[in-house]
Amino acid sequence: MAVPALAADGALNRRKLIVVICRGGMDGLSVAPPIGDGEYRGLRGSLALNDSALPLDGTFALHPQLAAVHALARAGEARIVPAVATPDRARSHFEAQDVLETGAAGVYSTTSGWLNRAVETLSAHRKVDALSVGPTAPLILRGKVQTASWSPGRSVDAEARLPILLQDLYRNDPLLGPALARGLATETMAKDATAGLEGVQPAAMMGGKVGTAGAPPQQGRDAARTMGASLAGFMREPGGPTVAAISLDGFDSHANQAGLLTARLAYLDAVLDGVRSGLGPEWKDTVVVVATEFGRTARANGTGGTDHGTASTALLLGGALKPGGIVGDWPTLKVQALYENRDVTPTLDMRGLFKGVLAEHMGVDRAALENAVFPNSAAAKPVMGLV
Repeated sequence: MAVPALAADGALNRRKLIVVICRGGMDGLSVAPPIGDGEYRGLRGSLALNDSALPLDGTFALHPQLAAVHALARAGEARIVPAVATPDRARSHFEAQDVLETGAAGVYSTTSGWLNRAVETLSAHRKVDALSVGPTAPLILRGKVQTASWSPGRSVDAEARLPILLQDLYRNDPLLGPALARGLATETMAKDATAGLEGVQPAAMMGGKVGTAGAPPQQGRDAARTMGASLAGFMREPGGPTVAAISLDGFDSHANQAGLLTARLAYLDAVLDGVRSGLGPEWKDTVVVVATEFGRTARANGTGGTDHGTASTALLLGGALKPGGIVGDWPTLKVQALYENRDVTPTLDMRGLFKGVLAEHMGVDRAALENAVFPNSAAAKPVMGLV
């Protein structure tokens, strides 16, 4: 069913979309362990989660560090997508991240990101601005549409007079003039959004390895929550962005997976909790999608970790989300059901998940989704009924 094309009504204009990319290949069987699957403990061995897991239903639970996500799930504001993957099957970080962020059917087939193309489509009908959190814009937000970026701790105006001088210098430049104005506007918004947070260390807010090294776990969680709240502050500003992308590193768990993921998932949980609390009443108009480039092997390896796999678990959160169970089908962990006898078998194309959110929540019509945002993706049907 096609969604009415981009009606610029008040409800659509209030809606917000945040995409969180967990880089490194996040282990879906740790994010949402299928503790009710009879094969789970035998395959996972020492990595299996037992009584500490936070139950969702008769089959699935959440990792114990995802306490805020679990609270949202119990309130009907979070769901899991337990067997989702991009079209790529090479198990290469570079290739899988390219396909995840470009939304293409094949690797290295385009240089723009699907979220940028979605913003371009939406911007033809109403004002839609986008923001990336980090020192550079991730591929998912690169493309024709100019988007803002925010890297905590950086400042455009090291000297008070510099912005004024630059604006005067580039006033008549058709390219640099608007770009500078946009950058300065973003910096002003950053000051408003992060007012009172001066004591937080920028490196901690970016989340590279926070919680595993360089910061006590509580400090890492506090920094993560602050970053999430800061992003929410941006999005609550008058004229602020309605679309945002965050990249979190450190999910490549070849060894010592239990310790590494305990820290990384605690950080992710705190970021999401900061976004939720920071948005306040605007949370009801928000959808957050958490995705990764691929999952991990179903069996543990010899170093207490897992290797590159195929399907993983995505998270859907937000006050705009409809309550419900898992999204997609669960293939089980039976040996005959594993992909190439090693990985969780994908039952859902990641593009279909993104399409459903863009269609129902942001108002992108079916033709635009299949011709502009996700070209050559007719086989990846939008997942409807999410919002």
